[in-house]
Amino acid sequence: MHNGEPRGRIVVVTGAAGGIGAAIAARFAGEARVLSLWDRDPSVHKVAAATTPGARSQVPLPSNGIEDAPTPFVHGVEVDVSDDDSVRAAFERLITEYGTPDVVVHAAGLMVGGSALELDPQDWARCLTVNATGTMLVTQRAAAEMVSVGRGAIVVVSSNAAATPRVGMAAYGAAKAAATSFTRSLALQVAPLGVRVNLVSPGSTDTPMLRDMFGGSPLDDAAENALLDGDPSAYRLGIPLRRIATPADVAGAVHFLASEDARHITMHDLRVDGGATLDM
Repeated sequence: MHNGEPRGRIVVVTGAAGGIGAAIAARFAGEARVLSLWDRDPSVHKVAAATTPGARSQVPLPSNGIEDAPTPFVHGVEVDVSDDDSVRAAFERLITEYGTPDVVVHAAGLMVGGSALELDPQDWARCLTVNATGTMLVTQRAAAEMVSVGRGAIVVVSSNAAATPRVGMAAYGAAKAAATSFTRSLALQVAPLGVRVNLVSPGSTDTPMLRDMFGGSPLDDAAENALLDGDPSAYRLGIPLRRIATPADVAGAVHFLASEDARHITMHDLRVDGGATLDM
């Protein structure tokens, strides 16, 4: 589906091997001429192959460039967003073969739970490295390349936990808060240079990350009701809309902020949580 956006856009999605990232990839697949899906998980190649009927997933990228590539061209690339060399190489490769990306969506991240009183320093460091440093490395590089051509849109998938304290999610919330703050500062700096940078902050979303918090299985009625009703003992509000988000809900918000419909929006943090944080 064309979705009203101009064809020919070069789109990068990180964290695309599953969950929200894969849903975002699917949302852009009908309109991007080049859709580059990045993840450290090798299954990103399978996601790329399945994202659009007839799409090819291959590494290395074809040396003949975009003229002879199918439309759309979808490929998976193994990238560690927390490693500067890996991120730099992925951008250089993409730009050499296809050009500067028009849209970069950074959805890569991981969940680290546990009591703030007992948090392991190594878990803390790992959470900050992936969620905060990874955001900085990807968006900094993307913004620099976009500034060089005077246009582009970046969307970072953060979390409503970045602005609301959560019992058992101290490291995750802190990391997402750092990612959110950096993203907004970056947005302010590049706004006069033709680049828009926005955030989407989901709440409870039915992904493997959420299911892992409930034993890894699909959510049963008890788990779903616990999320919808909230937990006063943990100072957690419920979800006023009485539903848990799907990855497609988040993908729709991301797609909007990357589109021409949002051409006068930057530095915005779009909360997609059914009202769970009272739209703070």
